[in-house]
Amino acid sequence: MDRTIPDLVAPGLDVLFVGINPGLWSAATGWHFARPGNRFWPALHRGGFTPRLLHPAEQDELPGLGLGITNMVARASARADELTAAELVEGAEILTGKVERYRPRWVAVVGVTAYRIGFARPKAAFGPQPEPLAGARLWVLPNPSGLNAHFTPETLGAAFGELRAAVVATG
Repeated sequence: MDRTIPDLVAPGLDVLFVGINPGLWSAATGWHFARPGNRFWPALHRGGFTPRLLHPAEQDELPGLGLGITNMVARASARADELTAAELVEGAEILTGKVERYRPRWVAVVGVTAYRIGFARPKAAFGPQPEPLAGARLWVLPNPSGLNAHFTPETLGAAFGELRAAVVATG
């Protein structure tokens, strides 16, 4: 509880994925999206970002593929709904600073509710956002947590695939 894990970030990435915050399993292992049942890694692969399904322990391969991971809120919790609105707003400010520093081409927030609260965009929907974030194009993806039953592995993969197509189209 309340532990943090290091960002997986480098200058000039194609896409910086932004989780809501680390879960307890991720905090224990030090790997992003590590809980069995989290569908981030399968969605990343189905969406065409990775040539094969990676295990969370292989996360260090992502920067070589032009990808990185950070979180809106650094502290771990059992559930994202344990975070306060103030934490999400502060996290959005910190994220903006990271984007200014590392200059990814795209930022993909995985969790529309966290995005809406953190960036004061109550009507934001999934997909591309009209405003950039510190010069990066901005996209909102569904939360890949196994707790998010509204999206199947197939529909999550398709959502990630839409982002991948936009990334490829913008060179």
